Amino acid sequence: MDSVLHTTGRFGPRTLLLTTAAVPLTGWAVHAVALHKKLAATKRDPLTGLLRRDSYTVRARRLLARHGDDTTVVMVDADQFKEINDGFGHAAGDTVLAAIGARLTAWAGPRASVGRLGGDEFAVVLKLASGRRAQRLDQLVRMLHTPVTLDDGRTVDVAASVGAAAPASVGSRDLSVLQRAADAALYDGKHSGRAVLATEQHRTVPSINGRRAGRPGTAVWGRAA
Repeated sequence: MDSVLHTTGRFGPRTLLLTTAAVPLTGWAVHAVALHKKLAATKRDPLTGLLRRDSYTVRARRLLARHGDDTTVVMVDADQFKEINDGFGHAAGDTVLAAIGARLTAWAGPRASVGRLGGDEFAVVLKLASGRRAQRLDQLVRMLHTPVTLDDGRTVDVAASVGAAAPASVGSRDLSVLQRAADAALYDGKHSGRAVLATEQHRTVPSINGRRAGRPGTAVWGRAA
């Protein structure tokens, strides 16, 4: 009995002290969680939930460093997006952008880097080897051409242009080079309803941010619009 009392006497005050000290820490814990959520929100586009450009870039470069030639960079532009805004309203345009973001996320999977670079321009970097690339890009084209149903029940026909670039086909593992080549390939197949795979020729297309048609002789996948 004395031993039990002695032990209680030794640890009781310490336990009480730790318990008391934990009370104000609860407020700090709540603050830390809120701060974490706030910081996480700054990495995400509020409309689509996709990564913002900086966060996307960091993650994309990690994927390229880790997977090398098994990595694929995909650029996506919504087609006739201005017409959707003008004909259905900006709320409908927001719904379409959110739908594209959700489809890209579902297609790429949780380990990919999926970002909204601005406006109706998106980018994806994922592990995707050459043996599966054609099938997966064809799948993406079909997903992006699926009509979007608005909250009021109206249906919007949507489409998107897709360009892809792989280190082996472009001759570089640099993210900027791959994005520029994929963007040039995208404009080779603009409004065609097909995904275009960039070649080394697309690295030399004179452009600003890849915004100019590429060159002939490219691999084209996907269905017609």
